[in-house]
Amino acid sequence: MSPDINADSGNVNLIAKIISALNVKEFNRNDGSIGRVVNLTVADETGNVRVTLWDDKTDLIKNEDIKVGQTVQINGYVKSGYSGIEVNVGKNGVIAGSNETMDTVASTLKIRDIKNGMGDINLFGRIVEISDMKTFSKKDGTSGSVCNITIGDDTGKIRVTLWDQNTEFTKDVTLNDSVEIINGYAKENNFNQQVEIQIGDRSTIKKSTKTVEHKENFTPISEIVPGENYSIEGAVSDVGAVREFTRDDGTLNMVANIEVTDGSGHIRVALWGDHALVIDELDIDSPVQIMDAYSKIGYNDQIELSVGNRSRVVVF
Repeated sequence: MSPDINADSGNVNLIAKIISALNVKEFNRNDGSIGRVVNLTVADETGNVRVTLWDDKTDLIKNEDIKVGQTVQINGYVKSGYSGIEVNVGKNGVIAGSNETMDTVASTLKIRDIKNGMGDINLFGRIVEISDMKTFSKKDGTSGSVCNITIGDDTGKIRVTLWDQNTEFTKDVTLNDSVEIINGYAKENNFNQQVEIQIGDRSTIKKSTKTVEHKENFTPISEIVPGENYSIEGAVSDVGAVREFTRDDGTLNMVANIEVTDGSGHIRVALWGDHALVIDELDIDSPVQIMDAYSKIGYNDQIELSVGNRSRVVVF
């Protein structure tokens, strides 16, 4: 989008193509009335910008009078919004279809391009892991929900956190389905400072028919150092027994240890929680892949891998 658009631009006129549209949302105003809002992303050959439609203007999206892929003419006012500069189209604004043909800049990113703090993230990925949904109590006393998926493309993979109504998405997808993310934002998690994509109330995730290539990057065991996440593949060279124990909070957990060998070396792997049950499927020399395990200094001051709720184990 033209660099001339900034927080001091005031009223602007532009022609651009709609590249994404979120769902219309209702909210309560201070005077008790009901307001409506919907966010679009539009682009031309120079860039893209968020456009916010208010109240009656949202009917244009709801009734599909304007839709994704259509070129539109916009008259609105510019301000600094939730995630940067946005063009607001309210009572006195205009958004209408245009017959102008328009090229747009590439609007999708690759996973390797995602950096902490980025907003308006649009990308495609293939699902490689789906976690269970969890519920929690918010500070205002209402109930919230959260779940995670991991997606990959030809440049890597990344964890995606879905909040509240977006968690319903996981009921309609399976491993290896392609997905599209619109208006996600990136932040580091508190567990291992890895960058994740957050899908909140201003974001959309949906199933896609696009073919997305992804190949897991396996690290040779000899190259593993403490304090990082790794994926390895090899053969099982030792299998321990499941051991149950009581956590500090009084709940029960279990762990089992195995050893995995590849052409470069061998490593002890601790399987925590339900992952410990995988030993029932294992024999010596069983081929195995372990994804997203955390490396640390363990027994006898040797490096080991810890397989927890952010990890995945595949036995062949």
